[in-house]
Formats: sequence, C-alpha cells, structure tokens
Amino acid sequence: MRVLIVEDERVAARGLEATLRRLLGARIVSVRIEGTLTASECFLLDNPVDLLLLDLNLNGDDGMQLLRLAAAGSFQTIIVSANTDRAVQAFEYGVIDFVPKPVSEQRLARALQRFEAGLPASAREMQYVAVRKDDSAELIALKDVTHFEGADNYVLIHARGGIQERHRKTMDSLMHILPANFLRIHRSYIVNMEFASQLHAESGGRYDLEVAGQKLPVSRQVYRELRDRF
Repeated sequence: MRVLIVEDERVAARGLEATLRRLLGARIVSVRIEGTLTASECFLLDNPVDLLLLDLNLNGDDGMQLLRLAAAGSFQTIIVSANTDRAVQAFEYGVIDFVPKPVSEQRLARALQRFEAGLPASAREMQYVAVRKDDSAELIALKDVTHFEGADNYVLIHARGGIQERHRKTMDSLMHILPANFLRIHRSYIVNMEFASQLHAESGGRYDLEVAGQKLPVSRQVYRELRDRF
C-alpha cells in the first residue's frame, strides 16, 4: 500500500505515520509526507498512490482543493482534521472517512478497515486524468479520451473535440491505473476501446486500428488478440 500523508505539522505527520505502520505493518509499501498544497499536488500528479490521508488546514491553504485530484486518481482519501464542521462537504467528494483530531488509534483503525474492505472495482477506477496548468491542475474525463500517445519524455492526451494535452506520466505508469477499456496496442499508443471501430491489415505486414476516425499502428501480437473482436 502506497500512502501519502498531507499534514503541515511535522510532529503530527510523523505520529500519524507511526500509527499507520503499527496498524498496517508489512502491508505498507511506502509512506510519503508532504506539508503544503502545492507539493502534494505535484506528488499526486507524478506518483501512484493508494491512500491519501489529508488534513484540511495547510498553513492557511484549504486541503479540500486536493480532493479535485482525488477524483482524477485511483486512490482513496481519509480526511484527518480538527475541522469536523466540514465533514459533510468532505463526504460529498466521496472520501472514505473523516477522522477527527486529536487522532485516536482505534478511530484510525476503523477508517483503515473501511479502506481495506474496499469498494467495487468500478468505483475505484480512475475516472479523470489530471494535467498541470501553471500552478493548478485541470481534469479531463477519461470517457472523453480517445487515446494516449507516447512522446519523448511525456504523454500526449487526445480527447474528443480535438483536445490535446501533455501529461507527465509514462505509458507504463498509465497502464497500471487506467480502467480495463484502455488497451495498449503499440509501444507508443494506449487507446480507449470505446472509440475503436475497425481493425485493418495493411500491405507490408502493417496493422492499424481505427480510433475516433484516426488510424493508429497496432503491434502484431495485439492484432492477433483483436481479430475476433472486429
């Protein structure tokens, strides 16, 4: 389990980490601590996370802003905050639980049990992809994404309406978090199969898949896998 703790008080963050490690033991793969909204956004945009533990008051910044990225990720969120008056608002964002400060180990354990009990796979699936815009993040709905194209050191997102945006994740890291309807058809292309219409065998042993009206190259192995679907 990969955990991100967003807490501006270092002592509180270390205490939370220690409690997590007692409760979860070897199930924890990594724990990262960030103390600012900006650093947390940057980390979430560039790294896979399973669970976010989020304080709402970050040196005057509103941690609730980070929940926009939670909608874009395949991770779950537990709020850890003294601002209990904001619990209803937090649950509207789909957080798993709201643990009030000061944090008791028993109360955090209950929240973690809810996380580990899990949700249906469809509810955990990534629904948006986030792209960085200056100091903020913009969300693109995955249902509108036709395909991802690998470039030099970034990925180009292609979406309906001719939208093209750069994304900092690698093709390999995207494949770990995208829903099942996305298929890597070539080392440079991941496609949303909802937009795939025709499979072509071209001259010279070349294969193409038509996606949203555009022909994209298909590897020989994937072509064999797709023949029965078209």
